[in-house]
Amino acid sequence: MLKRVFVAPDPGRLRLRGAVRAVLGIGLAVTVCGLAGHSLVGAVTGGLAALLALFTVTDATVRGQLVTTALLPAVGFPVLAAAAVLHDHPVTRDTVFLAVVGAGVYARRWGPRGHALGVFAFMTFFAAQFLHTEPGRLPELYAAVTLALLVSSTVRFGLWCYERRLSPAAVPAPPGGRGLARTTTRQAIQATAGATFALVAGQLLSDQRWYWAVGATWWIFVNTASRGETLVRGFRRALGTVLGIALGLLVAVPLHGAVVPTVALLAVSVFGIFYTAAVSYTWMMLAVTLLAGLLYGLLGVLDPALLALRLAETGVGALGAALAVLCVLPVTTHATTDAWIQRALRCVHLCTAEAAARLAGSRTADPTPHVAALEPLLSRVRLSLAPLVHPLSPLRARKARARQVLALLDDCAREVRGLAAVAADPEASHDARLTAACRRVEAAVEALTTPQLPGDAAAATVSVAHPPEAEPALMHLHGLERALAELSTPLRSSPRSPLVDA
Repeated sequence: MLKRVFVAPDPGRLRLRGAVRAVLGIGLAVTVCGLAGHSLVGAVTGGLAALLALFTVTDATVRGQLVTTALLPAVGFPVLAAAAVLHDHPVTRDTVFLAVVGAGVYARRWGPRGHALGVFAFMTFFAAQFLHTEPGRLPELYAAVTLALLVSSTVRFGLWCYERRLSPAAVPAPPGGRGLARTTTRQAIQATAGATFALVAGQLLSDQRWYWAVGATWWIFVNTASRGETLVRGFRRALGTVLGIALGLLVAVPLHGAVVPTVALLAVSVFGIFYTAAVSYTWMMLAVTLLAGLLYGLLGVLDPALLALRLAETGVGALGAALAVLCVLPVTTHATTDAWIQRALRCVHLCTAEAAARLAGSRTADPTPHVAALEPLLSRVRLSLAPLVHPLSPLRARKARARQVLALLDDCAREVRGLAAVAADPEASHDARLTAACRRVEAAVEALTTPQLPGDAAAATVSVAHPPEAEPALMHLHGLERALAELSTPLRSSPRSPLVDA
C-alpha cells in the first residue's frame, strides 16, 4: 500500500501541489486566527473550515469553486447554531444530527457543489460535538470560520491558483432515475439508518465521544455508489484507523500536547490527507486519525484510553454502515457497474464516430471532448469493481473476469486516444475502409449495451483482417474491434454467474 501511494502517477504533480497548497492555506488560516486573538477552540474551528473548503470543493471550474466556497457559511452557520443551542437537549440534538446526515447525502444529487455543502454541514455539526460548542462561543466561531475561509481562499484562488492553467475536469453525472431508483435517494436513507445505529451504539460506549461512530458511518458513504463499494470503504477506514492509532500511541501520546512538535506533525498530517486521498483511503484515514489525536493532545485530553475508544467507535460506525447497505434498499454492485460500463462503451463509440468524421473531412467533428470524458467514466468503473478485485475478495473467478474487463476497457481507451491523435493530423486522409470499420465498432458497442434476455447467446464476436502497419487509423480501429469482441465473453456471461453479483 505504501508503494502505491508514493509511486502512483501524479501528472503535472497536481497531488503534490494540492497537498503543499493545503498545508500553506490551512497553516496561514490558523495563524491569522491566532493573531486575531481567537482562542484555541476558535483557531481549531477555523482550521477545520479551511481544510474542508480546500478538500471538498471540487467544481470543474475555478469560478464554480469560488462560488461554492462562498456558499459554505450559508449552510455551516445555521447548523453550528443548531448544534450549540441543542447541546444540552440530547434527544432533539440527535434528531437534528440525523436529519443533517440524510440531507447531506441527499444533496449529492446536485453534483460537486451539493456534495461539498453537504459535507460542510455535517462536519460543522460534528465539530460542535468535538469542541463542546455552546451558544456563547458562536460569535467567535463565526468570525474564525469567516476569517479562515477568506485566508485559505486567498491562497487557493489568488496566490497559487494553478487550476487556471488546466482544462476543466470532466465529472460524469451519476446514473439517472427517480424516487427510490435514484442512488442518492437510497444512500440518504441508508446513511440515516446507519447513522441511527451508530448514534445509539456509540452512546452506549461513551456519552461524550459517541459522535465518532456517526462520523465513521458518514465518511464511509462518501464517494460510494453500491453496497460492495461501501463495504470495502468501511474495511479500509477501519484499517487506516488502526494504523493511525498505533502511530498516535508512538508519536502523539508522548508529546503531551507540546506545541512546536505537535504543530509540525499537524502539518505533516494535513499533507498526508491531501496527498494520499486520491490513491489510498487507508493511508488517508491514517493521516486523519493522527491529526485527530494531535488535536486532542493540544486540547489536553489525549491518552491511550481515548485512542482505544476512538477505535471502538469507528468499528461501531463501520458496522452501522455495513448493516445499512446490506439491509436497507441495497444498491447492488452488479447494477452500478453495468451502468458505468455501458456509459463508457457509448463514449467509446462517440469518440470513434467523431474521429472517423474528422478523417472524412468534417471540420466540425472533434473527438477530443469525448476522449476527455472517457477517463472519468473508466475511473468510475474501476471504483465500482474495486470490491471484486480487492485482495481479500474470495470470489477468485469473478476477480479474474473483473480484471479482464478493466484491462480490455483500458485497451479501448488507448486505441481511442491513438485514433483521436491520428484524426488530429491534418495530413491524415480518408480511407473508405474507415467507414466499414467504424460501423463494425458501432455494432459491437450496440451488442454489448443492448439488454440481454435470459437464455440469449453471447454477443457475436468480431473478426477483421489485420490492416497494414502503414494505415495507423485502421490499426487503432482494429485494436478497438478486438478489445470489444473480447469484452463480450465476461460481459455476456450466463445470468447465473454475472460479472458482479455483490
